[in-house]
Amino acid sequence: MSKIKTTYVCQQCGAQSAQWTGRCGSCGSWNSLLEELREKAPATRDVRQFSGSGSKRQAEAQILAEVATDLTQRWNCPDAELNRVLGGGLVPGALVLLGGEPGIGKSTLLLQLALQLTQFRVLYVSGEESEAQIKLRAQRLGLPQEHCYVLTETETTAIFKQVEAVRPHLLIVDSIQTVYSPLIESAPGSVSQIRQAAGEFMRFAKENRVPVFLIGHITKDGQLAGPKVLEHLVDTVLQFEGDRHHSYRVVRTLKNRFGSTSELGIYEMQGAGLREVSNPSELLLTRQWHQQSGMAIGSTREGNRSLFVEVQALAAGSAFGTPQRSTTGFDQRRLNMLLAVLEKRCGYRLGQLDVFLNIAGGLRVEDPAIDLAVALALASSLQDQALGGDVCFAAEIGLGGELRPVAQIENRLAEAAKLGFKRFCLSSHQQMQSVPPSLQLVQAERLDLLIPKIF
Repeated sequence: MSKIKTTYVCQQCGAQSAQWTGRCGSCGSWNSLLEELREKAPATRDVRQFSGSGSKRQAEAQILAEVATDLTQRWNCPDAELNRVLGGGLVPGALVLLGGEPGIGKSTLLLQLALQLTQFRVLYVSGEESEAQIKLRAQRLGLPQEHCYVLTETETTAIFKQVEAVRPHLLIVDSIQTVYSPLIESAPGSVSQIRQAAGEFMRFAKENRVPVFLIGHITKDGQLAGPKVLEHLVDTVLQFEGDRHHSYRVVRTLKNRFGSTSELGIYEMQGAGLREVSNPSELLLTRQWHQQSGMAIGSTREGNRSLFVEVQALAAGSAFGTPQRSTTGFDQRRLNMLLAVLEKRCGYRLGQLDVFLNIAGGLRVEDPAIDLAVALALASSLQDQALGGDVCFAAEIGLGGELRPVAQIENRLAEAAKLGFKRFCLSSHQQMQSVPPSLQLVQAERLDLLIPKIF
């Protein structure tokens, strides 16, 4: 006879309590404890009977020098952008969590990957759509469908039975919030169910060396729904970002046990699916940006890739007593600091002006090397004078107005020369080994010394 007990689980952090309290003692959130019936499974009941791993294998200690590493060879995905964010390919036995807003394209991205892997058997498990809906999306993608299996199921025992029959090389679950385990007497999407279901998929991936993709929902705060242990459990966490009103989508790596966490993949949403953007700088730069004031081109780094983004600034008289400070794709506190430097060190009067700043293309930039482009875009708007189409900027600005060096300057210079820029503005303290012959360097020690050289 199974032992059934009642516990109270926090829906924010997953902490458990024997009795209900108004405030969680672990994370401090109010009214987040919900009652859940938990059933303790007998010892003979194990997920291995559904995962196809056979009898329980006894683990043995090994000397680290004798551990074989040839078993972790990566699979080269046809999607070059996804290869980049995964760290060079898909690792057998890896558990990958892909999160993003509703309707951003998570299901389209993984279904497109499943149809592109023609040399593997792929099982696509959906708890949100029917087979007909998945078929219609696959027809829009226009890719071969003979090797891809589709299953609409939410119970983990039924899913693992189909896994036993199909024996796929890749498993995709859409989404982890809709899947539930019969071992836990809780509603799908609860903290206990998400933890239990993710643990079963993790054991299946590690024991059978089958990569598993889990699609996850996010909350209104932009965090992955479910307990924080879900992000600790998986090997890789990918964040799918983008604005529905723009065609560009960005895949960021938040966690990766097999590669770098600073990589970025860029896609363009089209009617036939997601298209890889191999050279995003050409798409992020508009054609008329050099003809108007308030626009500057800055160099930023995303992982191993150098991007050139268009910075748009507008400074105008304030119609109200308190001037506005509005930013899109840039830290507003950083903007306030740059405005103070322009007013104190360069003599610009910005106290009674509304200031609006936008990073074109829907990207969010955190590289401090973009500071110089933001400052020059503001100066261009104040003077109502265009900077020209042959100059770009890369330098960090300090509180004293000094220009500081940035990292990976050789890669930035090479990308600028490839895009056709003639002048590159940077700090006079920047050290570099080689400069492309087509680029003219414009260097200065402080911001107030650089502005007269540009205008």
